[in-house]
Amino acid sequence: MTDNVHNKQEILEKYREAGRILKTVRAEAVEMIRVGNPLLQVAEFVENRTIELGGRPAFPCNISRNQEAAHATPKIGDTDVFGKDMVKLDLGVHVDGYIADSAVTVDLSGNSDILKAAEEALAVAIDLAKPGISTGEIGAAIENSIRSYGLNPIINLTGHGLSEYEAHDDPAVPNRHVEGGAILKEGDVLAIEPFATDGAGTVHDGNWAEIYSLIRKKPVRMPAVRNVLKQVEEYRELPFAKRWLESDRLDFALLQLEKAGILHSYPVLLESTGGLVAQAEHTIIITHDGCEVTTK
Repeated sequence: MTDNVHNKQEILEKYREAGRILKTVRAEAVEMIRVGNPLLQVAEFVENRTIELGGRPAFPCNISRNQEAAHATPKIGDTDVFGKDMVKLDLGVHVDGYIADSAVTVDLSGNSDILKAAEEALAVAIDLAKPGISTGEIGAAIENSIRSYGLNPIINLTGHGLSEYEAHDDPAVPNRHVEGGAILKEGDVLAIEPFATDGAGTVHDGNWAEIYSLIRKKPVRMPAVRNVLKQVEEYRELPFAKRWLESDRLDFALLQLEKAGILHSYPVLLESTGGLVAQAEHTIIITHDGCEVTTK
C-alpha cells in the first residue's frame, strides 16, 4: 500500500470515528430534550461528552428553537428551558480536525409534518448521492420532496463540504433546484442538511450572536483583548461559543476583535416570516458507487 493510499485510509477512519462519537452523543442528548429541561444543560452535556469519548467539538452545540433555523447556542449562565418547541439539535465532532456534522429535530410542538418533511428530504438526497451526480440535482430532489408536503425548503441555507479543520467548505449543497453545481466525486465528504418550514423559506440574521470564529491573525495591543485572542486561537478556524471563554471584559474584547477583522460572528438565523423550522442532517463520504453515512 502506498503512503498516499495509507494516508487516505487513515483520514477516512478519523471521519468515521468522529461519526461514531457523534452518534452516541446525539442519541444521549436527544433523550434530554424535554419540556422544562434547561438548554444549557444539554449543550454542556454534548460538548463535555464529546471530549469524554475521545473527540472534540467541531463547533458549539446548536440548539435552535421554532423560527430559529441555526446558530443558536446557550449564553453564559443561560436559564432558558424547553417549552412546547420545535428543537433543532445540531452537533459537530472532530478527530484531529476531521469532522462529523449532524442535526436532528425533536418536535415538542405537535408539528411532526415539518419534521417528517426535513427527514424525508435528507433520505432522498442520500439515496441520490454518488460520483457524477451534481449538487444541483441533489438540491432539486430536496426541494421537490419538501414541497410535496405543502411546505417550503429554506433556500438561502445550504449543506456544505467538510475538510480538515473546515466545518464549512466547498461545495455548497443547495436545498433547492439550481442549474449546474459541483459534480460529486469519490472521496468527497459532505454534510447534507435540508431545512423545511411552514414559513416563506428564507432566513435573515437576528440581532444577537453567541458563536464566533477566527478568520485572520494579527497582533493586538490591549492585554484584555490579547488574553481573549490567545484563548480563541486554541480552536483554530473552527467556531467557538462565547461561553467557552473567560474574561472580565469579554464583550469588549470580542467587539474589538470583530472590529479588527480577526473574528467573525454568527448571528442566530431566523425564518423571515416567523415560520417553524425543522432540520435534518448527516455527514456522508462519497464512495465509488454511492455514499457512506458516517453519522447514521
